[in-house]
Amino acid sequence: MSYPTPVLVHTPVHSLVAGPLTYLSEHPLTPGTLVRVPLGKRELMGVVWDHPAPDTVLPTDPAKLRAIAGTLDGIDPLGANWRQLVTFAASYYQRATGEVALAALPPQLRDLNTLQLGRRLKRHAKTAGVGPDAEGIDTTLNSIALTAEQTAAIARIDTEPGPFLLFGTTGSGKTEVYLHTVQQLLARDPDAQALVMVPEINLTPQLEARFTERFAPIYGEHAVVAMHSGMTPAQRLKSWLAAHSGAARIVLGTRMAVFASMPGLKLIVVDEEHDPSYKQQEGARYSARDLAVYRGRLEGAKVMLGSATPSLESWHHSRPAEEGGRYVRLHMPSRVGAAVTPRLTTDGVATPGGGLPLVRRVDMNHQPKKCVFSVPLLKAIAQRIEKGEQCMVFLNRRGYAPVLHCADCDWKSECQHCSAFRVFHKIDRTLRCHHCGYTERVPRACPACGNPDIAPMGRGTEQLEEHLAELLSHVRRANSVTEDCPEGQPVRIVRIDADSTKLKGELESQLARVHAGDVDVLIGTQMIAKGHDFRRITLVAAVNADSALFSSDFRAPERLFSLLMQAAGRAGRDAGITSASEMWVQTFHPQHPLFEALKRHDYPAFAQQQLEEREQAAMPPFSFQALVRAEARTQEAAQAFLLAASAGAAGLEHAEQLLPHIAIYPAVPMVIQRVANIERAQMLIESPNRAALQRFLTDWQAVLHASRALPESRGLIRWAVDVDPLAI
Repeated sequence: MSYPTPVLVHTPVHSLVAGPLTYLSEHPLTPGTLVRVPLGKRELMGVVWDHPAPDTVLPTDPAKLRAIAGTLDGIDPLGANWRQLVTFAASYYQRATGEVALAALPPQLRDLNTLQLGRRLKRHAKTAGVGPDAEGIDTTLNSIALTAEQTAAIARIDTEPGPFLLFGTTGSGKTEVYLHTVQQLLARDPDAQALVMVPEINLTPQLEARFTERFAPIYGEHAVVAMHSGMTPAQRLKSWLAAHSGAARIVLGTRMAVFASMPGLKLIVVDEEHDPSYKQQEGARYSARDLAVYRGRLEGAKVMLGSATPSLESWHHSRPAEEGGRYVRLHMPSRVGAAVTPRLTTDGVATPGGGLPLVRRVDMNHQPKKCVFSVPLLKAIAQRIEKGEQCMVFLNRRGYAPVLHCADCDWKSECQHCSAFRVFHKIDRTLRCHHCGYTERVPRACPACGNPDIAPMGRGTEQLEEHLAELLSHVRRANSVTEDCPEGQPVRIVRIDADSTKLKGELESQLARVHAGDVDVLIGTQMIAKGHDFRRITLVAAVNADSALFSSDFRAPERLFSLLMQAAGRAGRDAGITSASEMWVQTFHPQHPLFEALKRHDYPAFAQQQLEEREQAAMPPFSFQALVRAEARTQEAAQAFLLAASAGAAGLEHAEQLLPHIAIYPAVPMVIQRVANIERAQMLIESPNRAALQRFLTDWQAVLHASRALPESRGLIRWAVDVDPLAI
């Protein structure tokens, strides 16, 4: 006897196959079982899914159904909560369920047949080993003394359901709160698992080292595994199998880890929860932070969101419960081991500063024209170096200069394939597009008029490195930092950005030099501005802090404030250094409210001001948004598709009930409207009601598919819906 079995396979939303396909099985299969199934001329991996409601099933001819090729024995079925998480994510973010489910599994698992998988499972069983028995072992091993603020936060996490927003100043010991909470959980429940998420790959190794140091002596070296896209396919499969089997007690990962199969999940930690990297920008555009909160509720697990500068959405959700707040806010305002210096908030109330760096604003209107480093800042950097301390210079723009320019004919280094400029990289004398990757050698003369005098405009990290080396050429160390770096030596400058860390292991090598004291000045992009524990840095400088003040993106001030606060947090983290730490900000608008709040390290004041503005303008979190993006051979085709879809909304079945709550804005080109010769346009949909927006988007899917087939949309390549977009 054969049994009709629903199976999810990787079918993108454009295929109109959003749900499971029906196959025949020789015996009933448990939902969540991994199988191999034929699809066309290929054989793919699929996941046996829950049977749909009878009224939603279309009649099928059993004679036309194909048989399942085989099951992947040796792997337990994926749990009901995992399947519900995938179903919710696909529904909320308007993607095919199979696309989300199969993308959440390791790539190598999708490619292995039954025989190959059996070999891998045997190899995994041999290498996994058995960790030491936790019974009789002191579970406080490697634990350190907690501050009063840490103790209070942990006590509330232990006794209250959450979700929690851990609002802690940089250096206040949020990581130790994570470690201690995980330690208590694992000691209390022998089957419990914890998921700890970080925004970027380069932050994973140092956090993994701390967790391994704390927990490997108790639970074995295989109890802590990592999950991120920088791992090899074999490594990702090994980590996934360890988590799925329950052998891994702690999973550390980036946004993809939110879909990790963890049958004993009891705690989810989202570190730096404000970071935009938690939002996927390709395929299913999900927010891992928001899914973590949903998964915690689904699994009955506690969720902890940590940040020194929370996202305004999370901050708004953590307001008092009587005002509608849904999160519990835990405040840790003081740095660990630092002297407590009183600071004044906007209402004149003194609060502990906790050893935070003093913020100095330099008015660049009073500095020489085209000045890169102001005289006071340069002097302060030299003084720090002479004392054997380290400095950090932050500029969120890599390359030597963003544009190469001819003054005679006004030629600029535009990309042939994108509506953007190619960046000048002096180190290899190339012009490189950071959008499509198109690269060519720098021309000897202007391609338009032949003028040999073409010059860079603007500046990037490469230019800062070169310029600062010239300005500090006379400075010598007065004190020895390391044996390999004796006093009296020239200044050592290191640049860390995406260009200088391309080679494998290069980032770790350069960071090790900084930690060892073999570097005097660290120059870099946002890669160095967050998450790193640089102990000897006492001065941080932001040389071009105005770029986002007047952006058309309403989220730009939030991102700028967060980035500057994070950068400031790299200074003064070692309580043993007596020098007062400083954050220098060079700006042409020193009286801007953002810099006023930054000077006081007063995130609540900044958040209140931003939320008031957003409420007046009916912006998130007081409204809900979605973007429909279209890519086509021509801008006309992209916009025609969006306009046709907009017009078709009036014909929806529930249009009279939905459209009064929905605002559909006109289609417009994207800020960078052409990338790799593909034209891009977008259309914003907004509603004050999340449920109304979701229902509209679900009903509108059929209109979007139909609009793609219209003659005026000819040339359309792809379209996608982005729910809760971070960039408009």
